[in-house]
Amino acid sequence: MSDTPFRALTDGSLESATVALADEAATAALARRLADSLAPGMVIWLSGALGVGKTTLVRSLLAALGHTGRVASPTFTLLEPYELSSFPVYHFDFYRFSAANEWRDAGFDEYFAGNGVCLVEWPELAGTDLPRPDLQVSLDFAADSQDAGTDLDTESPRRAGLLAFSEAGRRCLRAAADAS
Repeated sequence: MSDTPFRALTDGSLESATVALADEAATAALARRLADSLAPGMVIWLSGALGVGKTTLVRSLLAALGHTGRVASPTFTLLEPYELSSFPVYHFDFYRFSAANEWRDAGFDEYFAGNGVCLVEWPELAGTDLPRPDLQVSLDFAADSQDAGTDLDTESPRRAGLLAFSEAGRRCLRAAADAS
């Protein structure tokens, strides 16, 4: 299994961090670390270009939470629900949205007020009323990153920037840091 280098970007409070993702195994390792600290009611935003690994991260998160079935990208269905033994997980993809608040018009607001975990791809297309995340995971290709010249891991093709907005999000960051 590939090791996932982890570097906190702030004063040690783990409000934000960057993780180098050398390969799909590193993405899966990050997902397992995050899955261990997920709790009902959490909202996770997943941002990044097409093909950068958002759905791959979700597949690995769901596998770490015990899901054994197929995980489809919700690009066309907009929502894929997963009823797990611990809590439900709702995987949204707002890529096809063309107007703010389409997620609300589709009736998705009830999911954000429930006891599941909401994983949202393309949250920036949902408008400003989308509930603030506990954790935002921004995936990018390292060559496209603003700090691609840093010493994090110049061999890794992808990076995950993690930004916590709540104590639950900070727990996810600590779990990722403690496991690395």
